[in-house]
Amino acid sequence: MANNHDPRCRQCRREGLKLYLKGDKCYTKCILEKTSRDGKTKWRDKAPGMHGSPTFQKKLTEYGIQLREKQKLRRVYRVLENQFTNYLKEALRRPGVTGENLLQLLETRLDNVIYRLGLAASRAQARQMVNHRHFTVNGQRVNIPSYLVKAGDMIEIHETMTKTGGVKEARDRVIKRPLPLWLQLDVQTLTGRVMVLPTLIDIKATVDVRDIREQLIIEFYSR
Repeated sequence: MANNHDPRCRQCRREGLKLYLKGDKCYTKCILEKTSRDGKTKWRDKAPGMHGSPTFQKKLTEYGIQLREKQKLRRVYRVLENQFTNYLKEALRRPGVTGENLLQLLETRLDNVIYRLGLAASRAQARQMVNHRHFTVNGQRVNIPSYLVKAGDMIEIHETMTKTGGVKEARDRVIKRPLPLWLQLDVQTLTGRVMVLPTLIDIKATVDVRDIREQLIIEFYSR
């Protein structure tokens, strides 16, 4: 089964859509979008590999459709199969709609929240920054990307990050990037706050998750 160590553009080609795995670069310069001579933008629909065929020509089975949907979500949030399975088990254990619980768990990962706040250009960069202990949650340094934030949590940049020059880049970025309604950010201090846990509507408002059909993923694991 494909893993998250494939080149990121290759993963997008495999799924047949932009997964925004490179963060800001996916908005400004995507190698999967080609411009024809008449100025029209066309998607490179050929799957990766020498014998890859256009994705729209593939006729997937019900199982194949569910598998691809699961792979899309797993790749967007950059989690491995075992991690993803554990999130699903937790989503099943929690009260409420399983699909919404699953998305909420993934969305409240610390690396994803830092990316949503605009403090990192991509989830990959956010994960690296967390690993290097560049952020604190409620005043405590956290180096676990999968740490789940809660409503009311305060996320701040640690002083060590000021030495890397990342603060200026982050400040320039947060001015341009739209902020989800469930998060709050002080642009001057770059201090983020989780106002409430995101709902399904909040999560679906983001361009990289809005087309994910989470119910198909639940059906995939229900087999």
